[in-house]
Amino acid sequence: MEKPLVLFSAPHDLKTKAIKAALKDRAILVSEAWSETDLLRALDAAHPPDLVLLYQPPGCADDTLDLAVRLRRRERRLAIILLARDRGEDLAIRALKIGIKDYYPHPYSVADVVDGVVRCLAAGCRVANAPGSAMQADLIGESPSWRSLRALLGKLAGVDSNVLITGETGTGKEVAAEFIHNHSNRRTQALYCVNCAAIPDGLLESELFGYAKGAFTGAQTDYPGKLKLADGGTVFFDEIGDMSAYAQAKILRVIETRQVWPLGGRRCLPLDIRIIAATNRNLERMVACDEFRRDLYYRLNVGRVRLPPLRERKEDIPLLFKHFFCQSPGQAVAVPEIEADAMELLLRYDWPGNIRELKNLVEFLLIDPPRNPITAAHLPPTLTGLTAEGDPPLSERDRMLAVLESNHWNKSKAASDLNWSRMTLYRKMKKYAIEQRSS
Repeated sequence: MEKPLVLFSAPHDLKTKAIKAALKDRAILVSEAWSETDLLRALDAAHPPDLVLLYQPPGCADDTLDLAVRLRRRERRLAIILLARDRGEDLAIRALKIGIKDYYPHPYSVADVVDGVVRCLAAGCRVANAPGSAMQADLIGESPSWRSLRALLGKLAGVDSNVLITGETGTGKEVAAEFIHNHSNRRTQALYCVNCAAIPDGLLESELFGYAKGAFTGAQTDYPGKLKLADGGTVFFDEIGDMSAYAQAKILRVIETRQVWPLGGRRCLPLDIRIIAATNRNLERMVACDEFRRDLYYRLNVGRVRLPPLRERKEDIPLLFKHFFCQSPGQAVAVPEIEADAMELLLRYDWPGNIRELKNLVEFLLIDPPRNPITAAHLPPTLTGLTAEGDPPLSERDRMLAVLESNHWNKSKAASDLNWSRMTLYRKMKKYAIEQRSS
């Protein structure tokens, strides 16, 4: 297979040189064009470019987008990534409307641009094994808050302190934990995830601390437990705010002593783990109400990360939307264009399910991929503001009731349909005074 070719149109500076060097390290050929004539001529070459990195000089957004239109008229399959000196939602919408695959406003990072190129080439089947991993997918974004977050995660990866990640459901807390682990000195060791809401107190010690053979009926072999299996690595406690008081005391003891005592064991075993915890609940309020141990809270709250909801970083929606199309497994469809009316709806919507809800929307669209550019007509009623009958959308309470009824009050299925966790469903049922109905 021929190496993919990227045509670069950008000024000579240190960042440009770094991008070109990084692309060459990925076995990607790089060519340069200094004028519109050079760009158009390159499209007629024996080995035309697979992707163009198009630089938009300050104040020249209209001219640059017009050039992108001419390039795509010459070669409709050409992927274009815009490196923009200007920024704003309007520019992002206009760029994506004309078929630009990705958009990086100044000051863009070398790593982000290179990863974007690799993703676009991989979507076009020109890179057999694209570097990187799925865990970095939801860290895509160029909003100021998201760039600051990535920088903070990088700093936390360089130390060994405990970390507390907070944020609404669907903002990517597990993704952030994986990023910290995979960029830390512990990355060659295991990362174990523990769902604190899913382990009953009766199984807590055996599951986490392990047990010796014969410790109880059915213990036919020794089992080290999840904490010891993660020795040298990282343990991620998800939904730590839903951990029982009994479990909180046990985990606090582990953090303080750095030891575990397996059930039926004869001695304590040393433990070398880093702890990352996450919750969508307000732990400070829970501490004040004696619902969460104050001493455990201070042990966990060393490195603090707050993941912003998607409604606070809407300028990242176009990038995420395109990315999820590129990364959808088993799909052999080209990334479609999206018209301005559809993008405006995406930007106007509040995304209560955050990034997870946006990803689910892409999966919904891929069930029957639109052949034409995506318009508002392709989007579900939750975004357009109308039901299939043209009525106003249901309130959140009525929507919950409808989904619960349609699933015969199976809470697991209802939570899945609502793009919520079971704990979120339970909290909202309590909020709206919804009680289980007898069948």
